[in-house]
This record gives sequence, C-alpha cells and structure tokens, in this order.
Amino acid sequence: MIAFVFPGQGSQKVGMGVDLAAASSIARETFEEVDEALSQKLSALMAEGPEDELTMTANAQPAIMANGLAIARVLEAGGVSLSAKGEAVAGHSLGEYSALAAVGAFSLADTARLLRIRGDAMQAAVPVGVGGMCALLGADIEKATALAEAAAQGDVCEVANDNDPGQVVLSGHLTAIDRAVELAKEYGCKRAIKLPVSAPFHCSLMGPAAEKMAEALAATPPQAFRLPLYANVTAAPVTDASAELDLLVQQITGRVRWRESVGAMADAGIEHFVELGGKVLGPMIKKIAPDARVTSVVGMDDIEALAKDI
Repeated sequence: MIAFVFPGQGSQKVGMGVDLAAASSIARETFEEVDEALSQKLSALMAEGPEDELTMTANAQPAIMANGLAIARVLEAGGVSLSAKGEAVAGHSLGEYSALAAVGAFSLADTARLLRIRGDAMQAAVPVGVGGMCALLGADIEKATALAEAAAQGDVCEVANDNDPGQVVLSGHLTAIDRAVELAKEYGCKRAIKLPVSAPFHCSLMGPAAEKMAEALAATPPQAFRLPLYANVTAAPVTDASAELDLLVQQITGRVRWRESVGAMADAGIEHFVELGGKVLGPMIKKIAPDARVTSVVGMDDIEALAKDI
C-alpha cells in the first residue's frame, strides 16, 4: 500500500525543476501554466534565483507546489496513476495543497493562486521582527509542550510542527522563541535552532491570515478528490471536500501533526511512502515508521525508476 506525500516550505532551492523541464514537455507545460496563473515568470525564479527572492514565502509556496505537481503529471503520463496506485495522499503544511491538487480537489492554476494568497497573508499577519520559530532537536512533543509553556511568559509560544519523534518546531513571538532557545537544554532538548523564517507560521498569531484564507477558499472551494487525504490538523483521513475547506483554514493557525499523520497512515497499512518533489519528508518518515519503505522522486531518473517499480 502506497501513500504519495508532498513537502512543505524549506524544500525549495535554486535550480528546482530545471532538469525535469529539460527532459519533459509535460513538466514545462506545468511550469508555464503556473507562470500564467500568477502573471509571473516563477519558473525563471525557480531555475535561476536569486535565492533570497525564491525563499520569500509568497514565491516559495507556489514554486514547491509547481515542482511536485510537475513530477506527479509526468508520472501520470508515464502510466503511474496516483489514484490507481495509491491508497492516500498527504502533504506537510503547504504540501497539503499540492496533495489536494494531485488528486483533483483544485486545478493547478487555482492551487497556485491560493498559495500566493496564503503566502502573502502569512507574511502580512505579523510584522517582520515580531515573530519567530525554532526547531527543537532531540525533543518529543511532551518536552516541547512544556518548554513552550515555560517560555511564553505572556507571549505566544506554541508547537507549530510535530515533525518526528526527535524534532518539534515552536512558533510565536520572537521574545518567547529566544527564551525557548535559552531554556531548551533545561527541558531535555539536545539542541534548539532559530529558523531563518520571516513569520511565525502555524500559531495563533496567524489569525489574520486564516481569515484571508477563509475568504479565498470560500471563493475557490476544494472539489471532490480521488484519494483520502491525511489532514495536517487532525492527522486523520478526510474525503469530504467541505470538511477539508474548514481544515485548510484551521491549518494556518494549527499544528502540523506530521508525526501522528505518518503513524496513522502506517497503522492503516501504508508500507511505501513516495515523496514527490523533495528529500525532506523521507528522513522524518523513517524515524516515525522505521519499517516503512521511502522513495524520494525529484528528477526524471527517479520517475522512471518508480514507474518500473510500482
């Protein structure tokens, strides 16, 4: 049993999609369709940079989605139907939109536009310098939660991403994040690293962004999708499009429950996780479900090998 999974922000890099576009007209058409939807040459930014511009939230989110969907489309054209070969899909944060697009809930153009709105709204929700995030290494969810509560001291400090048994990310006011980094070892964490992000994602400070996404999704709601999706905020499968609309709004301020999502998929019988568009989720998945098989697909060689394998 196979699940197709899609990475989130941080998996972008200059040069992404270049080799695939050179090898496949379907990939080139996918990138052109995203360019047209955004009225921007995003594909050129993906290919050539500059890196600081590609890393901007409003660019990184649709770029990562475009890369994952290009790979999915090339796979489909080569006879690997995600809905026929897979049992479920999932995505980390913005990757949930990629997963939904891959199984028909959104068109490619609508997904690109929604992610541009999402990126802009998340960036605008909190002034630069007010919020921050940090990764806790060697910390489980219990240690991370206790640390967040201790560091808050009247500010917002919350668990944003429960990524795997040894990696949890906190988000909130920068003052609280700084305190969390200082207190990390006292709470049993091996290491705390401030993340180079421009906004405190997946915490209650993102409330204004959630309101904007509620409006955007009401205007472009998800349609029926061909495979169950394991939603970030519930770590449970969802098949109802109207329920998923609400979950996508909740996701803006809610915790990305990736460890629990992978565990739930493994418990449901998923044995093979195929990451489309990155090599970020694979290491997390192996820590959560050591017996699972993980395949990362980023280029044409990977696509051809997977097509032969499944």
